[in-house]
Amino acid sequence: MRPHLVFTVINDLHYDQRMQRICTSLSHAGYRVTLIGRVLEQHKPLPLQNFEQIRVKMPINKGKLFYLLYNCYLFWHLLTHRYDVYGATDLDTALPQFLVAKMKGKPFVYDAHEYFTELPEIVSRSLVKKIWKWIEKLVVPRTQYAYTINQSYADFFKKEYGVRFEIIRNIALLRSDVYPEPAAEKFILYQGAVNVGRGVEEMIKAMPLIPNCKLVICGKGDVYEHCQQLVAQLGLTQVVQFRGFVPPDELRSITRQATLGFTFFSAQGQSYYYSLANRFFDYLHAGIPQLCINFPEYQRINEQYHIAQPVPNLEPQTIANAANQLLNNAQLYAQIQKNCLHARTELCWQNEEKKLLAFYQHLVSG
Repeated sequence: MRPHLVFTVINDLHYDQRMQRICTSLSHAGYRVTLIGRVLEQHKPLPLQNFEQIRVKMPINKGKLFYLLYNCYLFWHLLTHRYDVYGATDLDTALPQFLVAKMKGKPFVYDAHEYFTELPEIVSRSLVKKIWKWIEKLVVPRTQYAYTINQSYADFFKKEYGVRFEIIRNIALLRSDVYPEPAAEKFILYQGAVNVGRGVEEMIKAMPLIPNCKLVICGKGDVYEHCQQLVAQLGLTQVVQFRGFVPPDELRSITRQATLGFTFFSAQGQSYYYSLANRFFDYLHAGIPQLCINFPEYQRINEQYHIAQPVPNLEPQTIANAANQLLNNAQLYAQIQKNCLHARTELCWQNEEKKLLAFYQHLVSG
């Protein structure tokens, strides 16, 4: 009988490209896979996948009560259904997975996309951080099977808890027939959660200094409405477009048409400082140059492949100078674009997938 793996996330399954990749790869390798998440965009049905998808509609979708209710639902579901491997994606769904796995004597897997207790929205709230840190201290030291997205995070967990994390980076699938399709009108693209510390507000403030170029924002988050208000205050409603949540296939098409992308983070909390964001690789795979904060993980890759224009800080003038340099220097732009198309043949999901399958093969055979 095929091993049955269950994974849980906090977000809407419709937009979770990382978990779609992971679950698809494991399903193709012969595992039975169930992925559980939330319903946020009710009018958009889930696309058919080769794994089971369960979306949960919650009465509320933010705050402490939401997290309590959602984790209680997950605990009850996991307790009353039979699975062979229990996998939590990040700390916000780890506790029910960990507890049920221990109760049933089954393997528990911790997939750390972030250094959760060092996120900006956590570090700035002492009580909230204490709660999540308590969960982290309960779960991580007792975890035998774990992986994360980069070396910096793996080093943190090893140093703090003595637990070895494998590294499986969140890199896009290589599609050999996909090439840039620049739109007639130049635009800078942001894709991902519109959350605090992601540099979206700073990019908006830089737009008056970047002539003849628009900004397209794909995604939503906790500062989405604030960004809309900021655009109105600055009189940029004709320059900045908000697309909200965009399905992965449509988003890939938009990304190929972009002139530039950007991957920015503030240094508030070590999770962002040592991050390695999905969109960094999504822009790369679309063959478009990007502006990128010069934090360690991005710097390490950019020094090897030169696929981005680094920025030392998120001051609007600094951002604008870097953007204008790319937009006005055709030779530099073409070279970075060429570098992207080369680098994606090495930095791709096909290579990361091998490590993922080896991880689970070791788990189920051990």
